Amino acid sequence: MGLYRRYGTKDKYKEKARNTALALVLICLAVITLFPIYYMIISSFGAPTEAGGASYSLIPKSFSLDSYKFFFNYSKYSFRWILNSMLVAGIVTVCNVIFASLAGYAFAKLRFPGCQFFFFLLLVAMMIPYQVTQVPLYILVVNVLKLQDTYTALIAPTLVTCYNVFLAKQFFSSLPTSVIESAKIEGCSQPMTVWKIVMPLSKTVLAVMAITTFLGEWNTFFWPFLVCNSEKMQTIQVGLKNFSFANTTYFAPMMAGATISALPMFILFFSLQKYFLEGVTVGAVKG
Repeated sequence: MGLYRRYGTKDKYKEKARNTALALVLICLAVITLFPIYYMIISSFGAPTEAGGASYSLIPKSFSLDSYKFFFNYSKYSFRWILNSMLVAGIVTVCNVIFASLAGYAFAKLRFPGCQFFFFLLLVAMMIPYQVTQVPLYILVVNVLKLQDTYTALIAPTLVTCYNVFLAKQFFSSLPTSVIESAKIEGCSQPMTVWKIVMPLSKTVLAVMAITTFLGEWNTFFWPFLVCNSEKMQTIQVGLKNFSFANTTYFAPMMAGATISALPMFILFFSLQKYFLEGVTVGAVKG
């Protein structure tokens, strides 16, 4: 009995030591991850010229809102940049939730000529790097369709993404076919079945789709930078580059703008973080 207690106590100490070491590692990783966010926010409260100097400090010499005032007074389109981002990200998110979910349902539960072939093309399209398609897409939108500096140019290329269709298809494949067949027996049409039965059962995947799409579209820089020449059509991410010049950079106002642009992301994450966790396993289990 004494031997059991002695070795049992050692095991407890070893387990406690492992837990302590694991906690320290996780704390270090959290600090490394959160440090850029901390530095962005703390720098935004410095003077407009302080953080642009040769020396950088983790704590600014003075706390003020001058950099935020500088950001909004720098250009008459500062508010317009935020509104443009909200409009583009909002429309793209709504369209992806509607059209990608319908396409995913069709691939998962309907049988039509060429179903497997078109889904194979979808998978192939997902393997093509995003940067590869930018040159032909730019030529099509700007040179052929003459849509430069328009909301259509910002929105149309991402109205439906292959990843969202694939995500919806994987989730709908896990739904029992018997539920849909029962609805048909009761006299429900296909649109009614989708609206009344399938969509209420798919709130998780729709929420995950909306969150990831909004985050991706809000933070995108390369495509809006290509198709927007005028300041009034720029999104917030592209507008921030106006604070950087060849000889100097308005660092603190840029950090103020970055903090403002990150606020929707913080709000979205902390209010809907449970959907992020559920989204990890969406479509991973069948049956």
